[in-house]
Amino acid sequence: MRRIVGGAFVSLDGVMQGPGGPEEDTQGGFASGGWMAALFEEAVGHQVDTLFAPPFDLLLGRRTYDIFAAHWPFMPADDPIAASFATIDKYVLTRSDERLEWEGSHRLADVDALAALKAGDGPTLVIQGSSTLYPQLLQRGLLDRLVLMVAPVTLGAGKRLFGDGTPPGAFRLVEQRLTPGGVLMSTYEPDGALKTDSFEMETPSAREMARRDKMEAGRW
Repeated sequence: MRRIVGGAFVSLDGVMQGPGGPEEDTQGGFASGGWMAALFEEAVGHQVDTLFAPPFDLLLGRRTYDIFAAHWPFMPADDPIAASFATIDKYVLTRSDERLEWEGSHRLADVDALAALKAGDGPTLVIQGSSTLYPQLLQRGLLDRLVLMVAPVTLGAGKRLFGDGTPPGAFRLVEQRLTPGGVLMSTYEPDGALKTDSFEMETPSAREMARRDKMEAGRW
């Protein structure tokens, strides 16, 4: 069985849109593209190299695939990431029938197709970007590991790592390091259902009960 490992550049407020440049992804009027490129440093580069250590294949959403397919095949042949991407398989989870022009690309029509791919033999499937994948993967229990590189910036708006449809759940911290520039690099693995508890008093006050009544009635 294959493993699925997600890697993402994320801001403090959870945005992962357009980290690489101003024109990478302007959807929704996003005007802060290039925020991670401005903070890139050796330690972050090492984490990226570790994420893309062979053997692996890529797993991408359609928009991230389009970004990659318009960039990496046109990089110098001696660029190590470009050279690696040229030889691996690229799997794209998309409902679109538009042709995938990057050599070695394969369309996955739905999450069932991805689950079947994961159940087979092969190298780890590595996600980069592709915010739309995470809610679906977590709903189906398909994500094995998540590598976050959290930048010390807020962006205020943009596509979130955990968007609509993300189920509640717990994660276990596997590794964590802080770069000299303040990027927090954390590796997590899913750890079952979300657990809850309470700091509330055993016998709530009358004022608290009144507050709850207002909350229930939509007047709070």
